[in-house]
Amino acid sequence: MKNLIFYVTVPNFEDGKRLARILVESKAAACVNLIKDISSIYHWKGKIEEASEVLLIIKTSEKKSEELINIVNKNHSYELPECVGVKIEDGSKIYIDWINEAISN
Repeated sequence: MKNLIFYVTVPNFEDGKRLARILVESKAAACVNLIKDISSIYHWKGKIEEASEVLLIIKTSEKKSEELINIVNKNHSYELPECVGVKIEDGSKIYIDWINEAISN
């Protein structure tokens, strides 16, 4: 089974905790790390914007990725939430096994 790490930004820590809990409780994610106080500079509606955000680092499987994306889109406060996944190419086998066990139904 292939595993992924998703990156999702949220406007504040409380929103991040709420979304992280939904993802883990639904078993769409095995684990979510929250990193406070990141700075984002981006194009939005014809302007360059700057914001302070919280970054969620989400561990899941390829099988659960569509469910994860749907949960993020449904429960996120942004009009267009960042939700991008990258494949885990290598890592600790026991950790990868734990991810798969934690999200199995």
